[in-house]
Amino acid sequence: MRVVVKIGTSSITTSDGQVNAVAIEKLVSEVSEARKQSHDLIVVTSGAITAGLERLGIDRPKEPAILQAVSAVGQIDLMNVYSELFVKAEIIAGQVLLSPNDFRDRSQYLHAKTTFENLWELSVIPVVNENDAVADDAIRFGDNDRIAALVANLLDADLLVLLTDTPGLLTADPRIHPQASLVEEVAEVTRSIEEMAGGVGERGSGGMASKLSAAKIASWSGVRTVIAAASRENVLSDAISGVAGIGTLVAARDAHVSARKLWIGFALPAQGSILVDLGAKTALVSKGTSLLAAGVIQVVGAFSEGDAIDIAGPDGLVFAKGLSSVDSTTLDQFKGRRTEELPGTVSPTFVHRDDLIVLS
Repeated sequence: MRVVVKIGTSSITTSDGQVNAVAIEKLVSEVSEARKQSHDLIVVTSGAITAGLERLGIDRPKEPAILQAVSAVGQIDLMNVYSELFVKAEIIAGQVLLSPNDFRDRSQYLHAKTTFENLWELSVIPVVNENDAVADDAIRFGDNDRIAALVANLLDADLLVLLTDTPGLLTADPRIHPQASLVEEVAEVTRSIEEMAGGVGERGSGGMASKLSAAKIASWSGVRTVIAAASRENVLSDAISGVAGIGTLVAARDAHVSARKLWIGFALPAQGSILVDLGAKTALVSKGTSLLAAGVIQVVGAFSEGDAIDIAGPDGLVFAKGLSSVDSTTLDQFKGRRTEELPGTVSPTFVHRDDLIVLS
């Protein structure tokens, strides 16, 4: 079985912001045991910024550029901890730094896949993190949950395990509602399920909302996801074995979505949005067509040709996302026009179906 396991900052740091080597050692031990069972594993880890703050002895800065510099310092210390603990387990680990562009560019995408395959051939456990130090803040992921999900898609994984500091998705915030209970299984990540997730975690950049977003990506890739507590004994082996009740299981969809469309939907920030009429929405959702000029009723924001844009129905709710084939000025000028009314220099296809993903 191919397994991608991601552990969050809150699970490998202490309450005072120190890197928790004991927690990492637990993960390494469970990864080692899983590999003895002939599973292929990838570890996606957060914690570089926290490690950098610890090394530098400073408080967490607000400026993104400084945080990127801090992560460069922390990467070394964090990887040293992983390397030393994997050596104790008689395993060699290799670091892989990824950015959204690695999933956008076809050649980089295939190169990344080959790199992972070769690391496995060499009996190396890949340890993955976002390339925070040099990533453009406008296109960076911002959390490692989505990276883990996209890696699961990249490698046709069987299972994504998201380890966190809670038992899984709860019906409410336990700090406010002590009676909140664990949601053991999610058939589909709907809007009501997402509303249970709340906001961003205290020490990490993700939180449960990010976990559900990643689980949704994995589900659309045909990969099942388990969200569970990193501190739970044998959590990884139980997740692989399919033990019930160890956390929240998010089922895989039967229909798989291509990596390119997942990249458009979840890795690219929207630079603007458009509203379409009901006929266009129906055609996009039910028939898988391209979006034509005639169906557009409103343009919001300024964007360029090739930018990602949100697509909303007449009710204003976003249901799709795609790459615009024209800039916002051109789109606004010719919105609502039939194909025969457009000049020959303007394509009637404003968003091609190959560049569009229906999100709900």
